Amino acid sequence: QVQLVESGGGLAQPGESLRLSCAASGFTLDDYAVAWFRQAAGKEREGVSCLGSSGTTYYQDSVKGRFTISKDNAKNTVTLQMNSLKPEDTGVYYCATSFCLSGPRIAMPTDIMGQGTQVTVSS
Repeated sequence: QVQLVESGGGLAQPGESLRLSCAASGFTLDDYAVAWFRQAAGKEREGVSCLGSSGTTYYQDSVKGRFTISKDNAKNTVTLQMNSLKPEDTGVYYCATSFCLSGPRIAMPTDIMGQGTQVTVSS
């Protein structure tokens, strides 16, 4: 079965870190760009970060310097390391195969998107 499964979400206090993982099954991520999106309650989904198939990275301005996207080909996973978390980072985080975009949109999802993992940043 072709799918992406996110994990690693949870509750964090402001300033803490979380590490999200996106595990692929049924296909290999080697030739795909993968992005992380998030959707806060009552808001539209937005692109957070994208990792191109060539290794180029893209970040939303609000997470630059705090979030890092990376890929582990051996584990067929993409990871989003989130440091110095802020309450405005709260939302459901999704990973998806994507086209990476230069500009504020960051990425456009294509064929496969996971079910999401909740991240809540609150004191």
